[in-house]
Amino acid sequence: MIGIFSAFGATVSWTYACSIWRKQTNIYKPIEINFLKNIIAFIIFSPVILFFNYSIHYKYILILLLSGVIGIGLGDTFYLKSLNLIGTRKTLSIEAISPLIAAITGTLFINDHLNISAWMGIIIVTGSLIKIISKKSYLLDKDSKLVTNNNSLDKYVYAFLSVLCAVLAALLSRFVLLESDLTPIFTTEIRLLGSIIFLCLITKMKLKIFINNFNSKEKVQFIISVLLGTNIGIFLQQIVFQSLPLGIGWTLLSTSPIISLLFTKKEEGILTNEIIFTTFLLFIGICLILLKIS
Repeated sequence: MIGIFSAFGATVSWTYACSIWRKQTNIYKPIEINFLKNIIAFIIFSPVILFFNYSIHYKYILILLLSGVIGIGLGDTFYLKSLNLIGTRKTLSIEAISPLIAAITGTLFINDHLNISAWMGIIIVTGSLIKIISKKSYLLDKDSKLVTNNNSLDKYVYAFLSVLCAVLAALLSRFVLLESDLTPIFTTEIRLLGSIIFLCLITKMKLKIFINNFNSKEKVQFIISVLLGTNIGIFLQQIVFQSLPLGIGWTLLSTSPIISLLFTKKEEGILTNEIIFTTFLLFIGICLILLKIS
């Protein structure tokens, strides 16, 4: 059960955090936001790495560093860029393909075998999310740069890249958590370190402390978004990868569009009957998945 609660806790944390980060992508570069939030998150969790024997687990630490580069360094940068271009719920909804990819890769590479009920649930969730983003009537975020026309599909590339990076990083994380005795909070910190090293190289150590430009309220919101979306979100994600098969865990983590309905009025204006029906289908798929766990 801890894996289930952790998955839903992570989705709530991420959805709130990305609603804050998206506002900043209209002013600052996604890579700058990603760099700063990861450094702050790393500092918050830094005490966990002070008393650890690295020589015993060096192989797993290298894998976690790579997972951090791919999932947090590259993946989160693509994710933030997507938030800027197409908005919060559209970006989260493109994660529709990630449960199926995660289930297939988990089965192929780390022997995460699923029963028929779980596969049916994953397919229903995937299909439901695809339904959300495929409709022309899908409303625009007023602050996003997406324009509904035939040339707008290229704006989704960053979201798809984010998904691919996230699933690959998740696969690496689950492998380490299955094969070693490393804790979720430690693996979170090492992954953050990997992302910071990567972003240092990409930005040539040019860290823009744009948080100094915020007023008091905006600073508090940004710090809370980092604590929830990066620290708590990734920590809970690691618990999910440790507790549940990759396909099931990732499917539960991909339910962010349901949570994002809480932000619909603020960001997209209207909650349509079609979105409500699709959300209902998502719940059916989730229930089928939970049969595998119970």
